[in-house]
Amino acid sequence: MAGKTGNQKILEQFLADGFTYMFGNPGTVEQGFLDALADYPQLRYILSLQESVAVMMADGYARATKKPALVQLHSSPGIGNAVGALYQAKRGHAPLVCIGGDAGVKYLNMDAQMAADLTAIMEPVTKYATVVYDRNSVLRTVRRAIKIATTPPMGPVYVCLPLDILSQINEEEVFPTHIPDTATLPADAKIALFAKELLGATKPVLFIGDGVAYSHAENELTRVAELIGAEVYGVDAGDLNMDTTHPLYCGTTGHMFGSVSLPITRKADVMLIVGTYMLPEVFPELGTVYDSNARVLHIDLNAYEIAKNHRVDYSSVSDPKLTLNALAQELERVMSVEYRRDAEKRVSEIQAANQKRMALELERDHANRESVPMFMSRFMEELAPRLPEDAVIFDEALTNSPALTRYFPPRNIGSYFSTRGGSLGVGFPGAIGLKLANPNKVVLGFSGDGGSMYTIQALSSAKRHNIGAKFIVCNNGSYRLLQVNIKEYWKEQQIINRDMPLPFDLSVPETRFDLLAQSMGVDAVRVEAVKDIAGAIARMLADDKPFLIDLVLEGDTHPHLVGVRCGQ
Repeated sequence: MAGKTGNQKILEQFLADGFTYMFGNPGTVEQGFLDALADYPQLRYILSLQESVAVMMADGYARATKKPALVQLHSSPGIGNAVGALYQAKRGHAPLVCIGGDAGVKYLNMDAQMAADLTAIMEPVTKYATVVYDRNSVLRTVRRAIKIATTPPMGPVYVCLPLDILSQINEEEVFPTHIPDTATLPADAKIALFAKELLGATKPVLFIGDGVAYSHAENELTRVAELIGAEVYGVDAGDLNMDTTHPLYCGTTGHMFGSVSLPITRKADVMLIVGTYMLPEVFPELGTVYDSNARVLHIDLNAYEIAKNHRVDYSSVSDPKLTLNALAQELERVMSVEYRRDAEKRVSEIQAANQKRMALELERDHANRESVPMFMSRFMEELAPRLPEDAVIFDEALTNSPALTRYFPPRNIGSYFSTRGGSLGVGFPGAIGLKLANPNKVVLGFSGDGGSMYTIQALSSAKRHNIGAKFIVCNNGSYRLLQVNIKEYWKEQQIINRDMPLPFDLSVPETRFDLLAQSMGVDAVRVEAVKDIAGAIARMLADDKPFLIDLVLEGDTHPHLVGVRCGQ
């Protein structure tokens, strides 16, 4: 057969666009281009044993590289498995290019095995979903999808590639996808207006999200905060947008309940929002979240997020890095000596408050230092000094995240990533993606015992491809986050505390994560006492191979009630 088929041409297109990895799980209807992969060794296939694992590995890789990642999914059952992970990728604006097979256009009217409206399934969890119907529109459709995925606001896309379309001769030209340049800057008058508003503040507050990291605006953001003496809070942030040890960084707004965020949002007289939206809690505040006299400024490349839910006075759909740089220059040009003195005073006061809060947290840690089962703070107290400064973390520790970041605070750009979008299971596959993007660094993935069981088969991928990520299971025998949340619910509903719902209790049967890891060829150790910590850490960091620590932590569990109370 003369010429190249769509199976060959699509792989050449991916190589032209710089893809080096394809994360996937194979199926029969994708056999053509998976067979052709042998002729294109530059594109490495990272096998996962479930589609959500493939999506989450790609999510970690895309977030680390700030480039699109390629995912191969199976037909209807496969994309069904991937939906939850794709929801997370969409909420986190991860530029994933997902391709999926189908038996063929000629079978569309047969209602055959695995038949489904594939784009209808994928549309709610992607930025763009489509099917290729003609053999000479394969590459143009793929390039369109890549462009959409990587143009702000970035997000996952899906292209269904029927087997019979890819099996035909393809006459399209291969050339790199063009990504539109969105590095725009507002007019000078808008920059001057922003500066004037900020310089009129006595209580300025900055709210920042991952739009800062994606435009590489971390330094510019920090400079603006320092000039005006503003508290800085992360909002719906999964990437590192500012050194968390900086005197002005004050943590994050609430994740679950809007009432947690209100004391933060209502104290500002001028607020600058950059690269996020206000506010993304699960149970958000329905009323106003600002002081009635506050001025609200917003910079974002995603126009949809500006004034989506709450009032904004002035905004700019522009690149955060360029805009913040211009704003810093304007502030320095027009700032009075008196204002500089006031800003410096605010910096000192904010730093003192942060130091006091940290001292109280460390004091609580010290009180729990000899507890058995141990607290996460005790483990991190020993792990942190042994990690290289440039270690990279994927944090799905959730309720144990405060202790993790207290002892190994995220400081360096590209060194810290956390779960976002509400989907469990990203900690381990996300760490694998990070390790592929950072092959010469120590990469650790933290997850809970509940979350890790969603994607524990990711360990098989790490072993198969010799990806030396390190995995820590924060094993407290429970869905601790649900326990924390129901306490807030009881408080809101004025319900006297009761025993935790047994569906939050994972203590029966006991899960041995060290044995699970070993069954997939990953070396592992169980840590149950303080005396075990040092040896486990030494084994974990001794080489560049995958390794798991099953870390047994304190938890609110009642194994004696499981199976007794109403069969729960």
